[in-house]
Amino acid sequence: MRFDIITIFPSMFDSYLNESIIKRAREKRLTDIFVYDLRKFASDTHKKVDDRPFGGGPGMVLKVEPLARAIAAIPKKKKYIILLCAAGGKQFDAPSAAAWAKKYDQIIMIAGRYEGVDERIKKIFKMQEISIGPYVLTGGELPAMVIIDAVARHISGVLGKEASLEEKRLGVGMRSFTRPDLFEWKKKKYQVPKELLSGDHKKIQAWRIRQIDK
Repeated sequence: MRFDIITIFPSMFDSYLNESIIKRAREKRLTDIFVYDLRKFASDTHKKVDDRPFGGGPGMVLKVEPLARAIAAIPKKKKYIILLCAAGGKQFDAPSAAAWAKKYDQIIMIAGRYEGVDERIKKIFKMQEISIGPYVLTGGELPAMVIIDAVARHISGVLGKEASLEEKRLGVGMRSFTRPDLFEWKKKKYQVPKELLSGDHKKIQAWRIRQIDK
């Protein structure tokens, strides 16, 4: 699967995309990720990509011209273009991540900034406005990383074993323990639940099911 990100802060992605599972997925060519500096698509000498909004108001708006040029320059497959909004838009969730991984070969993400983007870009290119939660962020760079991580996990081979996908186990965030089975801290003892130490798979499964309702 291919991810394309249009941003004015391309260096923000350097460390995240070159570590851990995402790095291995790229090395195995399970995912291709490309980051585009929006300023390189500006036509003026100063590489200006934003301007004051018509009608007045606070903040700046990303210009339509460099955005249109950037999107047009990206090779396209079975694509999905999303505009990452500071607030509003359709909220991204786990079902979205799983569905996108199956449905699309490519996701193009525009990392919005400031007071948003010139509305005309939405008419020129068919796109979906997306947010990752009911709160305001300063830009779309962090949401882009969240979406890459969540979607990439559903690509075959990225996690190594399908059983590693939490959604296919007993609940996301299931309580977990490891050695030692008894830990003492400031004269208090903390014990691993006896069911997990029993070796009895039925008891272990029953304990895990009970945790879902807590």
